[in-house]
Amino acid sequence: MNNFKNLATIYDIIKEMPVKDIEAEAKAIAHQNQLTKPPGALGILEELAVFLASWQRKTKPSLNSVQAIVFAGNHGICSQGVNPFPQEVTIQMVENFKAGGAAINQLCEVNGANLNIVPLSLDTPTADFTKEEAMSELELCEAMAIGAKSVNLESNLILLGEMGIGNSTISSALAASVFGGSVERWVGAGTGSDQKGQAHKTAVIELGIKKHGSIRNLRALQAFGGREQAAICGAILAARNARIPVLLDGFICAAAAAPLFGTSRGSLDHCLIGHLSVEPGHKLLLEAMEKSAILDLNMRLGEGTGAALALSIIRGAIACHNNMATFDSAGVSSK
Repeated sequence: MNNFKNLATIYDIIKEMPVKDIEAEAKAIAHQNQLTKPPGALGILEELAVFLASWQRKTKPSLNSVQAIVFAGNHGICSQGVNPFPQEVTIQMVENFKAGGAAINQLCEVNGANLNIVPLSLDTPTADFTKEEAMSELELCEAMAIGAKSVNLESNLILLGEMGIGNSTISSALAASVFGGSVERWVGAGTGSDQKGQAHKTAVIELGIKKHGSIRNLRALQAFGGREQAAICGAILAARNARIPVLLDGFICAAAAAPLFGTSRGSLDHCLIGHLSVEPGHKLLLEAMEKSAILDLNMRLGEGTGAALALSIIRGAIACHNNMATFDSAGVSSK
């Protein structure tokens, strides 16, 4: 997974990605059906346990080591006034993460995830995509390589989050590029844009789409950015190559992964979605990707907070799957 020298090699990596273990999946389902409960009574908890089993290739999956990664980047599109906050906030929040003062720090601590913060060239924002491509192919591949190398290959589950002033605009642009439709339907408040601000974001993205066209593969990242989105894609691919399931956060992370999905529909098969963001584009993205979120808590913070909360649900799912008695072991009569 170190060969991220150009997009052609990355496309080759995508073509050769491993798939879930069907035999392990079947054994996990059979195990679920022997637990002291009616089949299906634990609903999505059962599905989550079987999902992890199918990727970890064992009947009883593990969550001994969970890594959360927050990638941070800055964006040239902020020169168009698409965000009410200055870009300095990205650097300031990275320092807050490192000091343990953000929401993601608390949620990782309480839910048992090892948090890593990965800033990407914060002093050098990507280019303004209304004027030129946000990144060169080399810059894109370098950011994806950083994402891939950030993954701890000994982990049982990877949580992905992000930070970057202006990246809701990038995310809406990526979603509009990959899945089409009116730009307006993909645009939300982000960090607090009012209706006027959202209309401005829409107009800016429309200029970008007009310049670069609708791109449905990884070149959408090159056209629109940003580095943290590219790093998320690199991390997703590294995890897939190691058969590690991935838990994506909300709208920004799902939009970051959209160019992967556009490249190959199966490229996100190992990914779960932590929560449904109140950003309007997120629901549309999940419908397009045929995925559903574990939680719906009216959140839109980012940072990986929705994924970190969803980790607690997954831990509950694994505890029940691994530790409940079977009908035979408990001496309980089955159907």
